[in-house]
Amino acid sequence: MTRRTINVEYLARVEGEGALNATIRDGVVEQVELNIFEPPRFFEAFLRGRDFREAPDITARICGICPVAYQMSAVHAMEAACGGALPDPLHVLRRLLYCGEWIESHVLHIFMLHAPDFLGCHGVVEMAKTHGDLVRRALRMKKAGNAIVATVGGREVHPVNVRVGGFYRAPRRADLLKLRDELQWARDAAIETLNWAAGLPYPDYERDYLLVALRNPSHYPMNEGRIVSSAGLDIPYDDFENHFQEIHVPHSTALHGRTKQGRSYLVGPLARFALNHDRLSPEIVALAEKAGLTPSCRNPYKSLIARAVEVLFAFDLALEIIDGYREPDAPAIDVEPREANGRWATEAPRGLLYHRYEIGDDGLIKEARIVPPTSQNQPSIEKDVRGVIEANLDMADDVLQHRCEQTIRNYDPCISCSTHFLKLNIERLTGDEAQA
Repeated sequence: MTRRTINVEYLARVEGEGALNATIRDGVVEQVELNIFEPPRFFEAFLRGRDFREAPDITARICGICPVAYQMSAVHAMEAACGGALPDPLHVLRRLLYCGEWIESHVLHIFMLHAPDFLGCHGVVEMAKTHGDLVRRALRMKKAGNAIVATVGGREVHPVNVRVGGFYRAPRRADLLKLRDELQWARDAAIETLNWAAGLPYPDYERDYLLVALRNPSHYPMNEGRIVSSAGLDIPYDDFENHFQEIHVPHSTALHGRTKQGRSYLVGPLARFALNHDRLSPEIVALAEKAGLTPSCRNPYKSLIARAVEVLFAFDLALEIIDGYREPDAPAIDVEPREANGRWATEAPRGLLYHRYEIGDDGLIKEARIVPPTSQNQPSIEKDVRGVIEANLDMADDVLQHRCEQTIRNYDPCISCSTHFLKLNIERLTGDEAQA
């Protein structure tokens, strides 16, 4: 009897803290566990009893990389509950803010976190010594995304300009036009990035995923759309919890997302592209195909290409919005609280992000539920790692360990985002009941 154990005690180049444990006995993979040991962060509990207008600022603190995603899901859910309908200029500004976050998050992942795996480097510091021009280009591209977030959101990290009903202040057209030249440079750099991504050595691995994403009738999804899947699902936000569930597993402080039938599913750029490629421009689709990404692609390592595609899309959309921008009459509409439930989903860089809130007529939040992309993807991550190990049992342990880490990084997991939930049940017994 032979037994091999693959342990990654601390995952590098991911957001948050986690580990991987895998056991192979007599050539059979017995166990694969993505061990999330970061403590729960209780954000749903923090929200209870707070004014509904505080939700955007509180939820933004869930993630320093994707605060806009949490703000957007929160404000849309609150407006859905209270009946607020934004005029088009404010709605467009929200998409511009989301563009900035997609750019800075995707560029960070592509170059700083994931590229070292493909270039034989331990990290971006080593990569900067051998691929200095690549790192400099990445930093400049990311800075362009940060500038959008700062201009529209008020600051680069945890934006403070977002509110239920719109914004506290609408940017001046002149302020947005100042961004244009750098965004045009970055748009060209995004095409170079796609061409560069085409030449990376992607491992030969595919799996038949159940893909889940938003789909909008007129554009590539960010802030809104119906929830669809590769199996034909097509539902509104209100139906999310009737089709998807989260369960506790012993080895993780984060919940695992599954369908109500117990099936794992995939959210994120690979799913978005497969389900919405026809919402992209013909130029972007052609560049994606040239880089090796087609709608039928199920190679998780090529999620890097999907992110590069979405970076190019975000720069194009940002330029389009800035060119057509007209300052709104007012930065926000009045939204009055009422007793209601509000549900919404947006597309965070890492995938679909679902929020549900119950508020009272006094405007206080009674209940909150937040389902991040990483918790939904965790079962798929474990399945991918199992599949990769099974396909590469002849690899030496250190090489196989690195391949497992690379597989996890395909998902750009935001571990801290996924560990904010804890359901606490307290049973209080009297002395007689305790003795019984």
